[in-house]
Amino acid sequence: MLQVPIRQTLARALMFTALCLTLFAFKAPTGIDSFEIYLNNKLVLKEYARKDISLRSLQLDKAATADQLVIYYTHCHGKGPGTSRTITVKDDKGNALKQWKFADATASKGGMTIPVAELLALENKNAGAQLTIYYAAAELPDGQMLASL
Repeated sequence: MLQVPIRQTLARALMFTALCLTLFAFKAPTGIDSFEIYLNNKLVLKEYARKDISLRSLQLDKAATADQLVIYYTHCHGKGPGTSRTITVKDDKGNALKQWKFADATASKGGMTIPVAELLALENKNAGAQLTIYYAAAELPDGQMLASL
């Protein structure tokens, strides 16, 4: 008679464990920065920033010169945007080609807007070089590579 309740209890515990594992499998890691890149209000890239980031390429070949690229970088899941923020485009030798400085954001999700025309001009001027976009802030002084162009 005791075997039925024990089996039911064991089955319930296993189902609860499986449910918890499933829910936590889709949760973003705690304490990791994240960023989103939009081209004219269309999300083109979203990642969690780690040292081993998978470098994705931003395809700007179909973008118009009047288009805008907006980058949102959030520190430690919800702590908001950084202070003294910069976006830098570097060549494959690590030389900074262009840097944009942004004021401290007053909103919880402060975007950094870069004219696509400036990025296209950098690509044309440095044809054949691998260009990458970096983010840096007071909270991340060493910077974080976001994407390649």
